[in-house]
Amino acid sequence: MEIEFYGAAGEVTGSCHIIRNAGKTILLDCGMLQGGRNGEERNSDDFPFRPELIDAVVLSHAHIDHSGRLPLLVKRGFTGPIYTHNATIDLCEIMLRDSAFLGERETDYINRRRARKGQDPLEPLYTQQDAANTMSHFRGLRYAVRKEILPGISIRLNDAGHIMGSAIVELWLQEGDLLRKIVFTGDFGQCDKPILNDPVTIDEADVVLMETTYGDRLHRDPEQTIEEIGEVIQTANREKGNLLIPAFAVGRSQEVLYLFGKHYSEWDMDAWHVFLDSPMAIEASHIYWDYAHLYDEEATRLRKQIHEMPRLHNLHLTRKVEESMAINRFKSGAVIIAGSGMCTGGRIVHHLKYNISREHCHIMIVGYQAYGTLGRRLVNGEETVKIHGDFYPVRAMVHTIGGLSAHADQKDLLNWAGAFTNSPKFILVHGEPESASAFRAAMKRVNHTDAHIAVTAEVLDLASMQFNG
Repeated sequence: MEIEFYGAAGEVTGSCHIIRNAGKTILLDCGMLQGGRNGEERNSDDFPFRPELIDAVVLSHAHIDHSGRLPLLVKRGFTGPIYTHNATIDLCEIMLRDSAFLGERETDYINRRRARKGQDPLEPLYTQQDAANTMSHFRGLRYAVRKEILPGISIRLNDAGHIMGSAIVELWLQEGDLLRKIVFTGDFGQCDKPILNDPVTIDEADVVLMETTYGDRLHRDPEQTIEEIGEVIQTANREKGNLLIPAFAVGRSQEVLYLFGKHYSEWDMDAWHVFLDSPMAIEASHIYWDYAHLYDEEATRLRKQIHEMPRLHNLHLTRKVEESMAINRFKSGAVIIAGSGMCTGGRIVHHLKYNISREHCHIMIVGYQAYGTLGRRLVNGEETVKIHGDFYPVRAMVHTIGGLSAHADQKDLLNWAGAFTNSPKFILVHGEPESASAFRAAMKRVNHTDAHIAVTAEVLDLASMQFNG
């Protein structure tokens, strides 16, 4: 009975952990690595296990850094079930297909260059057909229902408040007379966030695998965040520029639109053309609408009052490439919400090419930007950035809105960890080294708990509760 820490140990992407119990092996997540050339190249590396010997996968939520290598897992021999929330299945259907499409398109571009040099073509990480094949492995679950998925292994999903369908996973492992309970947070959200409920607290566990994305900081007060967004919009309006918002297609795009609808008059939103320039975000928004029973109280009340969400009379849903390209005719008066959220690809990169060197343009960063990404370079204030092989001076004003994060901050993490009635062993994952170290120190200071920071390939023996490897 053991846990091996594979992905998201010392970093925030590539979530994947291996549990072995009573002759069975399961994965918690199978995520893609994002950020920088090295991260992208690592995605094609061999798994540290034989995919055909994995009995099941338990997926916390649909974000690509947690789900993105599932089609590769299937392509390389995995034949078992993938257990997750029903909403996550619907989101994965569009996200994995989109991930495959982008991979195929990037590979085609690279192969054209390789052909000119007389080099052999490369294969994409996986294809859209691989993504479609993966969907047949999914098995849907509801929150708060315990289910035995393999002999000696039971799970229960709890609302994580991160994106629609995100789950904190409880696992019970039985091997002979030994029983251990593991809690895997996946990613969980801030309290009092729009649309979604607060993360569910858990009473007891033997081991907790806990995310620490923002373990080293506090988010801005929600009211101050709303104020700040309003000021950015009004400033961009006065300066007659465009406003670009790189946003994750699932979660962040829906939250931004929700806030635009809620503060429509206050922020003078009727002065703008608002473009949701992401086919995936458009599909995800429909899924968010379909799972209204997962909304928090405020969003539930709003949904009863209107027939669509959000209530934006000037919202343009641009699915086609030609429609996206036409947006670049706007020199002012356009709010453009597009992916990818870290500016690593997708339509936002093309909009940046047209706007980033224009002084009256504004860029509003509303999500986490990993090391090595274009979004992180913008946040860091770099004066020149490289896009599609060319260098562009950054003359646009870059605004970083920290309070919209879908991840809990240090205070919320500490409060959640402090709700256990016993004293589980905390293993910190899904955080940059600085963030995990800061949170470990905070846990010791506030909760009087000495947490352990996971290291790749490290193994926790659940019988002795000691690390080896």
